[in-house]
Amino acid sequence: MRRLRIGVLDLVTKAPNRSLYARLMHANLASIMPQIISVWCEQEGHDVRLVCYTGLEDLLTELPSDLDVLFIGAFTQSAQLAYALSSMFRRNGAVTVLGGPHARCYPEDARKYFDYVLGFTDRQVISEVLRDATPHRPLGQTIAASRQPTDLPPLRERWKFVAPTLAKAPTIKIVPMIGSLGCPYTCSFCIDSTVDYQPLSFPQLRDDLSFLLTRMKNPIVGWHDPNFGVRFDDYMEAVEQAVPRGSMRHIAESSLSLLSEPHLKRLRANNFQAILPGIESWYDLGNKSKTRRTGMDKVKLVADHVNMILRYIPYIQTNFVMGLDGDMGPEPFELTKRFIDLAPGAFPAYSLLSAFGRAAPLNLEYQRAGRVLPFPFHFLNNNHAMNVRPKNYSWPEFYDHLVDVTRYSFSWRAIGRRIGATQTMIPKWMNVVRAVSTEGFGRIKYHTEMRARLDTDRQLRAFFERETDEIPAFYRERIRQDLGPLHQFLPEGALEHDPNAYLNSQTEAEPLTLTR
Repeated sequence: MRRLRIGVLDLVTKAPNRSLYARLMHANLASIMPQIISVWCEQEGHDVRLVCYTGLEDLLTELPSDLDVLFIGAFTQSAQLAYALSSMFRRNGAVTVLGGPHARCYPEDARKYFDYVLGFTDRQVISEVLRDATPHRPLGQTIAASRQPTDLPPLRERWKFVAPTLAKAPTIKIVPMIGSLGCPYTCSFCIDSTVDYQPLSFPQLRDDLSFLLTRMKNPIVGWHDPNFGVRFDDYMEAVEQAVPRGSMRHIAESSLSLLSEPHLKRLRANNFQAILPGIESWYDLGNKSKTRRTGMDKVKLVADHVNMILRYIPYIQTNFVMGLDGDMGPEPFELTKRFIDLAPGAFPAYSLLSAFGRAAPLNLEYQRAGRVLPFPFHFLNNNHAMNVRPKNYSWPEFYDHLVDVTRYSFSWRAIGRRIGATQTMIPKWMNVVRAVSTEGFGRIKYHTEMRARLDTDRQLRAFFERETDEIPAFYRERIRQDLGPLHQFLPEGALEHDPNAYLNSQTEAEPLTLTR
């Protein structure tokens, strides 16, 4: 096999972005799998160039133009950017490969624009691609392992790909780490709901942490586990054996059910600085918050729990999903406002209910009911579009409530109370930066504009109501502006997709994915 020139592109964002938050934090949102792919490609004997796109780089100059193979890792919001890049590099003679969440969620669409579309990916899948490395057109080949990989290259082997991305972060530098795959919970909207929980090697985890201490002083580790600490004692023992007390900081996403006070004491002792639990709903998904209560009873219990967490962990982000089928009327939004009052130190993160293709079995129900809208992928990031028609709200009613709760959450009063309820300086500063940047004020502005357009933009309203599938000019122009000079490479038809492709695939005679 000849030595190939390989590019690996990690699309952290979908467009140029020079906001304060992007400058400070986007480099810290790098994915682990592109780094893993880079290691595996080198181990196969090839030359590799990894680029993490944070919105600040010029992609036309960052990647070599003479690549033989280009791997792109993308969330769905970056799909149109990925499609344009694939088109450009294919014209230059490269073979293109798509991996990441978009490839898993929308393989039917992605294979129109890539030579290979990858599902679960291990080293054997990468070897298979590189042995072939030939164009597959007009439809790309889909390849997937039967399960997530059982082991990953250690941090010392991917460090050469980690370090250049960390160098882009001006102040806070977060090293991505992972100790498990899959999740034991079965949240109906989650891509990990059907992926078995699988811990990785704890001895390797200890080695990774020990190695990191030889490269950075007082580093911050960002745990990419879908739900950190399911095997809590094993994790803590690995950390405690590898890391001298106080020499490393940690950020993790976990469920409230795992964050008991004894666990919080141990997390604090091991210098965990931020935690991101999912609350999701005041009516459903009580297993994650360890409560069967609903409504105001749940608000009070969860607020008490969050306030207890803040006595041990300096920073907490609470995650909500807006527009779930169990919600109706103003009450879910009013309950969230009461939570903001009762737990003022929590930074609330609001996601709009979205059905990402094949991400979850529940999406089949939405598609059977004709409730999934064909929003351009560019807006499917849980914030800029809700592609599931609400069950119990009209669109104007839903956006009225959404704008109201977002304004309440990021009012100057709420920001001030959040500062006062946060103990240390960096978390105080982060809460303010996020609130006044794209995640707070930016969301208020965008949701307010969308609410106004529902009354004034007839084309957009007709699209929301499924009276037409024609992409509104508002969205087309946004994509054109965001892609800039790359827009010319966007293939014809790449803005449209079949929102029921997952449902339609259930009756296909020929399976879509080659599973080993």
